[in-house]
Amino acid sequence: MGRILFGLVGLILGLVGGTMFGGALLGGSAAGIGIATGMTAGVCTTVMAATEEGLLTAEQVEQVMARAAADLGAATEATPEASTVAQCEEFMENLMNASDG
Repeated sequence: MGRILFGLVGLILGLVGGTMFGGALLGGSAAGIGIATGMTAGVCTTVMAATEEGLLTAEQVEQVMARAAADLGAATEATPEASTVAQCEEFMENLMNASDG
């Protein structure tokens, strides 16, 4: 349960941070990138934790991600960059590698 809470906090911080700092430094497109990256990181962390805890299967994750993308796509141009557990794992690995150097 702690991992899910951590993922949700990451989602919120990513959205807020991407909007505030990305928008202030580079303009609207950077804010969108920051929002999408933060959103994807938070969602991926949450669904990976739920999968590891046995709360969601890989098929359920894909269903939830598709629904979230559809709901978010209707509200904003930013959509998650990953839609499966494998894509989430790859996204998180790339994000960690980018933050290391």
